[in-house]
Amino acid sequence: MALCASAPRTQWMAALWLLAALWGRAAAITRYSIPEEMAAGSVVANLATDLGLEVRSLKERAAKLDVIQSKNYLDINKETGDLVIREKIDRESICMSKTASCFLKMDVVLENPIRIFNIELEIMDINDNAPVFRRKTMHLDISEAAAPGERFSLTNAVDADVGANSIKTYFLSESDSFSIDIQTGSDGSKYVDLVLNSDLDREQRGLQTLILTAVDGGVPARSGTASIVINVLDINDNAPVFNQSVYTVNVTENASLGSVVMTLNATDQDEGKNAELLYSYTLYTSEKTQEIFSLDPNTGEIKVKGPIDYEEIQSFEMYIQAHDKGSTPLSGQCKVTLYVVDLNDNYPVVTIKSLKTRVPEDVPVGTLIAVVSVSDKDSGANGEVDISLNHAARLPFVLNQSSEDYLELLVSRPLDRETTGRYEITLRVRDRGSPPLGENETLILEVLDVNDNAPAFPQSSYTVHVAENNAMGALLTSLSAHDPDLNENQYLVYFIMEKEVANTSMSMLFSINPENGNLYALKTFDYEIERDFLFHVEARDSGSPPKSANVTVRVVVQDQNDNAPVIVAPWRPQGSVVEEVIPRSADKGHLIAKVIAIDADAEQNARVTYQVLQMSDASLFSLDQYNGEIRTARMFSYRDPRQQRLVVVAKDNGEPPLSATVTVKIATVENALPFSEATEVPIEYDVFTDLNLYLVVGLGAVSFLLLITILVIIVLKCQTPKPKPLKMPPPNRNSVISRNSLVSQRSSTIADSTLISSDAYWYSLFLAETRKGNVVVRQPIVPKGAGYFVSSIPRSIGPSEISDSRASTLEEEEEVQMKPSTRGTLSEEDRTVC
Repeated sequence: MALCASAPRTQWMAALWLLAALWGRAAAITRYSIPEEMAAGSVVANLATDLGLEVRSLKERAAKLDVIQSKNYLDINKETGDLVIREKIDRESICMSKTASCFLKMDVVLENPIRIFNIELEIMDINDNAPVFRRKTMHLDISEAAAPGERFSLTNAVDADVGANSIKTYFLSESDSFSIDIQTGSDGSKYVDLVLNSDLDREQRGLQTLILTAVDGGVPARSGTASIVINVLDINDNAPVFNQSVYTVNVTENASLGSVVMTLNATDQDEGKNAELLYSYTLYTSEKTQEIFSLDPNTGEIKVKGPIDYEEIQSFEMYIQAHDKGSTPLSGQCKVTLYVVDLNDNYPVVTIKSLKTRVPEDVPVGTLIAVVSVSDKDSGANGEVDISLNHAARLPFVLNQSSEDYLELLVSRPLDRETTGRYEITLRVRDRGSPPLGENETLILEVLDVNDNAPAFPQSSYTVHVAENNAMGALLTSLSAHDPDLNENQYLVYFIMEKEVANTSMSMLFSINPENGNLYALKTFDYEIERDFLFHVEARDSGSPPKSANVTVRVVVQDQNDNAPVIVAPWRPQGSVVEEVIPRSADKGHLIAKVIAIDADAEQNARVTYQVLQMSDASLFSLDQYNGEIRTARMFSYRDPRQQRLVVVAKDNGEPPLSATVTVKIATVENALPFSEATEVPIEYDVFTDLNLYLVVGLGAVSFLLLITILVIIVLKCQTPKPKPLKMPPPNRNSVISRNSLVSQRSSTIADSTLISSDAYWYSLFLAETRKGNVVVRQPIVPKGAGYFVSSIPRSIGPSEISDSRASTLEEEEEVQMKPSTRGTLSEEDRTVC
């Protein structure tokens, strides 16, 4: 029930609001007038004052401006109550029709309570638009026969402004032939016509350009212009006119048929068909003249049509007229007199009696090429002929008078086919008539090639770079020589000049394509064995006799990272682990071992660095990445295990890098063991590896041959009287053995477990440990009868001292090798050693 009772009350309240709104709209309309184009921010009026409102009520009652059917160009300043312009107003864009009045209608709406005020803003026109012609250029075609007073309509101009600011009048630029007539329409618009004042003459002035200006009535006045281009159309009111009434022309006898004697020139000041002319003979021209000479009706050219003989007729007269193609053709006439002139009308004639068309380039100077004669049927000076070579200074030929009627063409300079292979020899003959007549006779001479040029390479030497491990048959480079000769003299064959390097012929290493000079590799090169080759390549032509040239070729083998580092220290048998024992009381920085790896590659590929791959305790040991030294990083504690394990990787700097690893087991003891031979661990190794077997067989063979040689020498020496033996100073067993005497300088092939040099000596591997300031060399116990020992000192460390307690086996071998080198017979001690 309560809901039903509230519904009529709601409808009643809505009716009251609607009544209040209608009452507000019934208020009076407030009108303002402003000129267009006022700047933004300009004040139109104070609405609060004009509407009788307080300024503060505008903000309290949320006053707003509602523009009806237009863009909102205005706004209310609620602080001052002013009606201000938000955007510049263009009257022509608001009121499109050209009406005198233009209004903007809007409402000022106030709330609490709602009240609406009607505002009308009149936009007054200003002269802000200049007259504009719809067509900037107007073209008129007017016949020169048009009568004075004839009128021609012109396109009028338009002005967007209204009233006094619209178009007021028109002006025409100064003209003797035209004026304008201005008319006013029923709506006040101005129209203009062009009026012809006098006769037109196209021949005097065929094109006229006038300027039409439209001016409005504003202050200041604005104007617009358009061009009027008047094309005067032609009528046939001019007859053709020759530039001369009488022409006198000379023509030579025997003039060639079709030759132009003269060209008549008549002009007509008209245009188009009225100016197109036709030429023709009149009835006064004789038939004989018309048979010998032709007249082109379109161009007016007079040409020779028949033979002209001075002895028969000495002159001709022609009467010619020219008429145009107008509807009523007009014509003009002239007279042409032709005089025949007896001139030198016979040309000299060149006769070739003998000619060689092909000669070899090595012909001697003075060789006869051709025999020629000249003649002229004319007499007197017209029959005297001069002959010469065209461009004689540039040709290696000369003309000599051999008799009264004949001339010889001879070679004057050596010929070179490579410079010029073909000559066009032009004989120029001229008589002495007036004007002189002449002819040119061209002789073609081909120069044959001889093998006078040797092949030539563009470079004196070539350097070819090839990466090692190349494919067999790989193309290295292309050697190309050039021979300027032709045919078989130019055909080149390439081959490698034989040369042996290390008992190997170059033809076994390289191959060259004999036809195109492509150089190929016949084997796969190894930078570690062979690094460059120097040989010569010869290019030989097929001439007779052949000529050749050679070039030096240097093939440089470039290293690749194809060898992994090999760990040579600490030495360990194949597949075994390096074991080191150190006291637990070792100080920080104590040297445990030194890992040394070598790489058979070169430069960056051989640069080895060391890293720890695995470590049982990272805080206990440190590894120098450059020299491979393993040292203690701190002192041992009671918590540290007695057994430690390190895996060290040696990696080169190649791309991709190669590496090798070694495992080092470190055992700690409470007290340091005395360092002597008794504590050394014997070296275990596999004697009968394939490589060792080859070395043993090789060393056995060499030893056998050496033994036979020594026995033969002993037998020979024993047959001679025994001289007094030479005394040798006893060898110093404490001398320092140089590293270079123990380690071979040559490149070696190193396995992971066995290190063997190419000279069949084992590399001595030394490990120097710094203990209490002394250098101690650990010398392992070698197998019985072994003639080598193992050391672990790297090449960067200097010579090591050998302990006096035990002489090196290598020293004993050196003593044996030194004694047979003395001169004279062997001593008893020597024989015992042998």
